[in-house]
Amino acid sequence: MEISFAKSEQSTLGIEWEIALVDRETGEMRSVANEVLRGVREQHGGLAEDQEHPHVTQELMLNTVELVTGVCHTVDEARLQLSKTLDDIRGITDPMGVELYCAGSHPFSEARRQPVTDKERYAKLIDRTQWWGQQMAIYGVHVHVGLDRRSKALPITDGLINYQPHFLALTASSPFWGGEDTGYASQRSLIFQQLPTAGIPYHFETWEGLEHYVGDMVHTGIIDDISELRWDVRPVPRFGTVEMRICDGLSSTRDVAAIAALTQCLVHEMSTALDNGWAIPVMPPWFRVENKWRAARYGLDSIIILDKEGNEALVTDELYRILDRLEPIAKELGCSDELADIERIIKGGAGYQWQRKVAAENSGDLHAVVADNIQRMRLA
Repeated sequence: MEISFAKSEQSTLGIEWEIALVDRETGEMRSVANEVLRGVREQHGGLAEDQEHPHVTQELMLNTVELVTGVCHTVDEARLQLSKTLDDIRGITDPMGVELYCAGSHPFSEARRQPVTDKERYAKLIDRTQWWGQQMAIYGVHVHVGLDRRSKALPITDGLINYQPHFLALTASSPFWGGEDTGYASQRSLIFQQLPTAGIPYHFETWEGLEHYVGDMVHTGIIDDISELRWDVRPVPRFGTVEMRICDGLSSTRDVAAIAALTQCLVHEMSTALDNGWAIPVMPPWFRVENKWRAARYGLDSIIILDKEGNEALVTDELYRILDRLEPIAKELGCSDELADIERIIKGGAGYQWQRKVAAENSGDLHAVVADNIQRMRLA
C-alpha cells in the first residue's frame, strides 16, 4: 500500500485538546456534545448538520468535544486560537448549566454509562473492543509538528518516543478512576493502550516497512485506514506532521502551550540533526515499554531510562537539562516563555499531584477535585 506524505512547512504546529462536558451542580459528565456542536455551528454562520466547525469537532463519547487549531507558526498563535474557541463554547454551555473540564480522566463518573456518538466507525470500535472500548471516557492533548520531507517522519517518531516518559510525567492527570485512587499518576495512558491499535508504535527502518504494515492491517480488516492507528506518537501523512499523543488532558491553555513548545522544540532539534546528516537514537522496545509504565505509575518522581545502555535519571533532572539545551531553539521559534513554563509545571506540580492534594484537603471528596479543575479551566 503506497502512502503519500504531504509536505508541510517545517516546525509549524497544530493542537488538538479534548474537553469533557460536566454538570455545574453535580460535577457528573453530561452527554450534550451534539447540542454544543449545533450551537457552535450556528455561531459560525449557520453551518449545516453535516458540516464540521473548523475548530470544534466531535469525539467518541457524547460527553466530549475536541478543540483544534489551524496550522500555526508559533505556539502563542495556537494558544490564542484555543482561548478564542473556549470562549465561543462557553457562550453555548454557560446557559445550559454545563462546565468545561479537562484531565486525563473524570474521577468518579462511570465510564461504561457514557453514551457513544452515533457514528458507524465509533459503533464498530465499541463492538470490536467491548469492555475496554467502553472505558474510553478519557481525555488528552495532541500536538502536531510539520515536517518538510517524508524521510524525517519515522526517525522523528522514534526520537519522540525517547521523550514519552517526560511528556507523560509532566501531563499525568488521571490518578482517580471510578471513585478510587488507582495509585497511578496516569490511569488514562494504561486504559488507552488496551485498544488493539493504540500504545507504543513499532519501529520501522523504512517508509516501505510502514506501508507494508498498514497494508497488512487493512487487508485483514483490523483498520480501514492509517488514521485508525492510535499510537502514542505517530506520523500523520495527510497533514505532513508527526503527532505527540501520549499526554493526559491539561486544564489550562498555559499548560497546553508549554507542552506544545516542548514538542515543537524537540521536533525542530531533531529535524535540524537530520538535515546535518546525524542519526536519531532508537530506544530498545523493552526500555520504551518500561519508561511509559514508570511515568504512568510515578509521574514526576519517575526514574527513567535514558538510552540503550540503560543509564537512568530522575525525569525532572533530565527535563531541566533538556530545557537548557532547547533554550536557543525556543528563542528561534518564538516560544521561549512557553518552554520556560515547563519549569513552572515541575515546581508547581502536575495534574495528578494537585488532584490528590485537593482530595486530601476535602476529606477525599472527589467533587472538590472536579470543582477545582473547572475553576482552572475558567482561568485558562
